[in-house]
Amino acid sequence: MLQLKPGMRLRSAVCTTEMVVVRAPKVAVTVECGGTPMLPHGTQPPAGLSLASEFSAGTQVGKRYADETTGLELLCSKAGNGSLSIDGKPVAVKDAKKLPSSD
Repeated sequence: MLQLKPGMRLRSAVCTTEMVVVRAPKVAVTVECGGTPMLPHGTQPPAGLSLASEFSAGTQVGKRYADETTGLELLCSKAGNGSLSIDGKPVAVKDAKKLPSSD
């Protein structure tokens, strides 16, 4: 389990997804992509890992992914085929904030 800090870069062990930690979680968590724990950027993944079919919805570059329960927020810097999860629970794309109307 990694100690996540804002600005930390993570990469998937099973696809091309790369993330930047925007907001660190309040509790210790395992961030996963494609069903496998993510690695610090620059770390080579172990051989023999593959993308889990239930976590293959993909990630989108420029999108923020957030989990309200833990407070974790990630920014996708490189898209991939794996989808994000925290301790096995899917993480959704963060909704954009509504701007007030300027009538």
